[in-house]
Amino acid sequence: MSQTISCMIMRGGTSRGPYLNISDLPEDREACAEVLMKIMGSGHELQLDGIGGSNSLTSKVAMVGPSTHPDADVDYLFAQVGIIEQKVDFSPNCGNMLAGVAPYAIETGLFPAQEGKTTVRIHNLNTGKIIYSTVQTPNRQVEYRGDITISGTNSPGAPIELTFLDVEGAKTGKLLPTGEKTNLIDSVEVTCIDAATPVVIINAADLGKSGHETPAELDEDHEFMSRLENIRLQAGQLMGMGDVSDSVIPKPILLSPANQGGTVCARYFVPHKCHKALAVTGSIAIVTACCLPGTVASKLIGEKANASFFTLEHPSGTIELTAQRKEDEPSALNSVSLIRTAKKILSGTVYLN
Repeated sequence: MSQTISCMIMRGGTSRGPYLNISDLPEDREACAEVLMKIMGSGHELQLDGIGGSNSLTSKVAMVGPSTHPDADVDYLFAQVGIIEQKVDFSPNCGNMLAGVAPYAIETGLFPAQEGKTTVRIHNLNTGKIIYSTVQTPNRQVEYRGDITISGTNSPGAPIELTFLDVEGAKTGKLLPTGEKTNLIDSVEVTCIDAATPVVIINAADLGKSGHETPAELDEDHEFMSRLENIRLQAGQLMGMGDVSDSVIPKPILLSPANQGGTVCARYFVPHKCHKALAVTGSIAIVTACCLPGTVASKLIGEKANASFFTLEHPSGTIELTAQRKEDEPSALNSVSLIRTAKKILSGTVYLN
């Protein structure tokens, strides 16, 4: 008989993947990775032997379990699973998949629903950070239906409010891992910042781009992509992350002036393809950089850097975030909040052969 694992497939934000109970998986990371690759069907571009969607946004796994942190209700471990490459990266967080964590925890009895709304405190094992997720729970049941449509999806849903606390130094322990607000790499000014996730922010014009190209246009410019990857690899060294050639972080981000009334326009890379929308964690990193004078982001947006509400334009539309600034240091943030939605798609059993 085949080994089986209970699974719930959900859309979280603009991503999709299986949500699993951590207790059903091996504690050893290498053994866990083997199981996740079998679940997703790694090793084939269509992931035919698994439930992956043959795209980086649909080859993600969320693992949820009882909290090991005194200030949280559940633990959340994220994994980015390779499609053709048989590898699993546990280093990044995913804020979109995070949107489904509280609903999954409530649905599976890991956390009790309250009447009306339920706030679940989530301990992200990838970064050690705490995120509050508030879900609509009329009659103590998760409500997925609603009228909120987020860019990058085609179905409305009930709002899920995510509040990221203490976003600084998610992986490196420092907001500015290089010790500087800007660095020169290959004669290009960059900001290396670690807020929710480590990123390398670049003014698109400095790489000869408008910043409004489609993801396909950027992906197909092989000379540009090679140059961007070279900058990313050097940034990883400067940020104290060592050789990042086999890691998906730090993520490169191109910024350019907004042209749809937003704060700034972004092209986010994951890292070897341009994201068709914009990652939640990447969005938080952008907003944090916008609030910090002297960064590539704050220089680009000028007076807009003094705002508390930010609208980031991306290939599929916009994402809106609210920054709560520290009273004694306005350029530093207490938290960043945004609204996502989630959709329960399937609940069942995965067979491992």
